[in-house]
Amino acid sequence: MTDNTPALTPEQKADIRRRYLAVDTSNVADVLDTLGFMDQSLAADFAPYPAHNNRIAGWAYTIRGQKTPYPLGGDAEKMKACHGVGPEEITVWSGDGEGVCYFGELIALGMKERGSVGAVIDGGIRDIRWIGEHGFPVFARYRTPTQSIGRWKVNAWQVPVVMRGATSRTVEVSPGDFLLGDEDGVIVIPARVVETVLIEAERLTRTEVAIRAELASGLSLADALAKYGHV
Repeated sequence: MTDNTPALTPEQKADIRRRYLAVDTSNVADVLDTLGFMDQSLAADFAPYPAHNNRIAGWAYTIRGQKTPYPLGGDAEKMKACHGVGPEEITVWSGDGEGVCYFGELIALGMKERGSVGAVIDGGIRDIRWIGEHGFPVFARYRTPTQSIGRWKVNAWQVPVVMRGATSRTVEVSPGDFLLGDEDGVIVIPARVVETVLIEAERLTRTEVAIRAELASGLSLADALAKYGHV
């Protein structure tokens, strides 16, 4: 098992998550670029289900699986994996189960009971209406009514996993990395730079707020760029 979570108290982790919810993925992406992390965005087909649940932030708890024919009746390893999830964490699902659902309403309820704050799934989701009723944010690559039982099995958790990327074929996610998602998509912040990225993203956000206010008051775009530079 690999866990890159910084040595933070539960209160610190909760505070970092709260602050990330107030910044945009676009600013985070720009900061990551300046630090040399150029390929941290997930593929464009990751989307919120339902669409209005479009804000997600949390520490990565990774789960991996693969296509494995087996009798109907349940996936014991999947249940074991889910039992380890804790507060402020997002379950990150990876695998090769194209066409099947990794995640549905009952898993979402179990996660919520344990303090989990969402899921990011490189695969399918179902029970979308009911997950929306519970207010549990989920980003997934597609929707499908087809269950994983008998088709796709969990084979590891809390190990590094790969997710489909936007500017690279894959993005690696390790336990303890941080994920942020909004209307623009989902991005992965490596654990070792979570606080550095947050501080700079907050600075960019304050600058953008000031620019919007000045533009609304009549400042021209050219004058705003001259005053604030590129943002």
